[in-house]
Amino acid sequence: MKILVINPNTTASMTDHIGKAARGAASPGTEITAVNPSHGPVSIEGYFDEAMSLAGLLDTIRRNPDCDAVVIACFDDTGLDAARCLTDRPVIGIGEAAYHFASMISNKFSVVTTLARSVPALEHNLARYGLDARCAKVRSSEVAVLDLEQPGSNARQKISAEIGTAIAEDRAEAIVLGCAGMAGLAADLAREHGLPVLDGVTCAVKLAEAMAGLDMRTSRLGGYAPPPPAKLKSIFPGE
Repeated sequence: MKILVINPNTTASMTDHIGKAARGAASPGTEITAVNPSHGPVSIEGYFDEAMSLAGLLDTIRRNPDCDAVVIACFDDTGLDAARCLTDRPVIGIGEAAYHFASMISNKFSVVTTLARSVPALEHNLARYGLDARCAKVRSSEVAVLDLEQPGSNARQKISAEIGTAIAEDRAEAIVLGCAGMAGLAADLAREHGLPVLDGVTCAVKLAEAMAGLDMRTSRLGGYAPPPPAKLKSIFPGE
């Protein structure tokens, strides 16, 4: 089984970090290919960055057809619907996967993300997935995405402090880490705080394995119908 894990931003060190987390979660025999576009924003923190990353994300999917499932490793679930139009393989957003997992192991969960500008997009996604009633609060730790890459930064301490606040004020029974760059922190934070802490990258990989193992395909009817070949040729020269 081959799973394509795409970091929609262009920071290669973050892609390597995400790939390591994905391989740690994958079952024996699952091949993880972690990639990022060659052009686009260096981090995705809000609506503008998300829009600017879409062309690179979709082109990356188009250039990697030999996979059984695709994971979009941005917690905003960047380009999720458009990606499902481009391939019939299961396409899973790490936010979507983590929210669904959290809803099955807790009555109420809180999300701890990066900057405040990212909060509205996550709230909109929760409503779109029908899970806003299960989420107590989306919280900002005021940690910039690229700070997660900096040795010696206090990013982990800020995230941990926000988890403590979510437990005390939201009565959260589980925590979802709201950034792909937080991959690898979940197990340690779960032990520290005594409740489930979910990382979207690992959740999405396990869900991708299950869906691909069942040979599930994205519907080609209605909203996820593929774009006409003529339109693809006009957008992607040489298509």
